[in-house]
Amino acid sequence: MDIAKILKPEAVRVFGHVVSKKRLFQDLGDIAAAAYGIPAAAVVDGLQERETLGPTGVGHGIALPHARLEGLDRIAGLFVRLERPMDFDSVDRQPVDLIFGLLAPKDSGVEHLKALALISRTMRDPAVIAKLRANLAPATLHAILTEARSSQAA
Repeated sequence: MDIAKILKPEAVRVFGHVVSKKRLFQDLGDIAAAAYGIPAAAVVDGLQERETLGPTGVGHGIALPHARLEGLDRIAGLFVRLERPMDFDSVDRQPVDLIFGLLAPKDSGVEHLKALALISRTMRDPAVIAKLRANLAPATLHAILTEARSSQAA
């Protein structure tokens, strides 16, 4: 699995400030609708439902919200870089500024887990994180994310 296959360039955005997790999920829903044609309301509901099981803020300023949705035929990624970190109820209680959302078909099973593991490994790489935090251009952020795992896999 390759990040380039699950993350379209138009699904990468930079926002100055997001006031709440609910607002962030609405923004992720809007991005999913524009980039993949996934209904925004289904994305918001799925992300909020998953978040009730436990926060997806994994620490070090990173959140990995994810959901399995009816009607999807492929795994889809969403990436948001915040200029001002926001509270996300993360495990380390630190605000987040890097959010990689993952949407998967309801019955994706192991593929969803493989994609989540790939994203998690990528977002734990200190070099990748430093580059993401040093850039604000969505095209550059997409290039950093899609090149990160492919160069390490070689």
